[in-house]
Amino acid sequence: MALFSLVAAHTSLDLEMVAQLSTGTDEVIAAVPSAEATRGAVVLSTCNRLEIYAESRDEQSIDEAAEEILDSVARGAGLNADQVASSFQLRPQDSAVRHLFTVSAGLDSAVVGEREIAGQVRRALTQARESGITTGGLIKLFESATRTAKDVGSRTALGSTGRSIVSVALDLATELRAGTDQIAAARFWEDANVLVIGTGAYAGTTLAQLQALGAKNVAVHSASGRAEQFVEDRGGWALALGGDKVHGAFAEADVLIGCSGGARTVEAAQLAALREDSLHRLTVLDLALSHDFDPAIADLEGVDLITLESIKLAAPEEQTSAVDQAHSMVDDAVSTFVAERRSRSANDAIVALRRHTHQVLEEEIARVRARHGCTAAAEEVELAMRRMIRQLLHEPTTRARQLAAEGRLDEYTAALQTLFGLETAPESPTSSAAACPVHESSQRSA
Repeated sequence: MALFSLVAAHTSLDLEMVAQLSTGTDEVIAAVPSAEATRGAVVLSTCNRLEIYAESRDEQSIDEAAEEILDSVARGAGLNADQVASSFQLRPQDSAVRHLFTVSAGLDSAVVGEREIAGQVRRALTQARESGITTGGLIKLFESATRTAKDVGSRTALGSTGRSIVSVALDLATELRAGTDQIAAARFWEDANVLVIGTGAYAGTTLAQLQALGAKNVAVHSASGRAEQFVEDRGGWALALGGDKVHGAFAEADVLIGCSGGARTVEAAQLAALREDSLHRLTVLDLALSHDFDPAIADLEGVDLITLESIKLAAPEEQTSAVDQAHSMVDDAVSTFVAERRSRSANDAIVALRRHTHQVLEEEIARVRARHGCTAAAEEVELAMRRMIRQLLHEPTTRARQLAAEGRLDEYTAALQTLFGLETAPESPTSSAAACPVHESSQRSA
């Protein structure tokens, strides 16, 4: 099978388009089991990227598999197929590996070095496994990328200084409301009425960071009704709000934080009506890719709006040395993974050659038995022939692994086809019945 990825991210698209594309991911998951060319997939969808990692039948069918996936995204998102195709970058084979390792380490994020992305990569693999659409190769890829991200976090300064979307957003809100004075900032968060909308991963991170900032008056609302359990699971220090009770929280809030990414959007007119008699200045943090708040609320009197786009612009540059060290670690990890993967890819070619050779061997041994029976002489000839085959196969096996590591396995498989007419696709092994016993050590050595 051949690995590839389809990437639509903040580096080349506006976040509105990424959000639209992300609505088609359920269709991708549904389409993979019946696909012709696609053998498995893992969907990584975050606040600023949609990336689909997949394996096709073989290298020649990558384009066909990519088209199957893009068509499913278009169907699910209700978008034009050409528009969807032009939004994604196709990364084949080693390029896909390098990109995932870089993304997992937080080196391709809007906030360089962010630690949240590693958890999102783990969850993407978990979802694919639960949906039954992944493959052994994709599992190895994602597990290796996750290990590398963990190493980057523990062995570089990015682990301690790496920022996140949430932390940058809260820093912006702090600066807007309290300036740069630490005492004023602490007092602001201690007194502020904060309403968090949503109960997903970002909401959990937001609640933890609000607690670290010293926020005391925090409420959580979820249209799905999960707020109470969400708050209870996190120590019960915040207030869970459901139903119409949330309207009062909108009116009294100093800070609104949207993390739900659901189908509902708070329109500017709705917010203005809810806060008609409020004298509070309001800061809104919209951390949802699909927008929890109408961008037009930025035009309302006394309302500040912080969006993912503004967070991206404000994201700080991390220490150059730490980023360079992280890139070096990623380079080493990618090289190791690719070399191991290429070595594994040589197995089919090696198995094909061994199967062919052993078939010839068994035919010759059968002739010896037919002529001489189960005699000591016949057994001696068989042992000698097996030793000879073992020696003959040693160099071709070693060369197969070397060429695979160099990315030249196609030369090896072409040679097998030319010399022996062998196809390298694995087949079910056939059993051969022996007419007389052979020492186990002899069988293993061959």
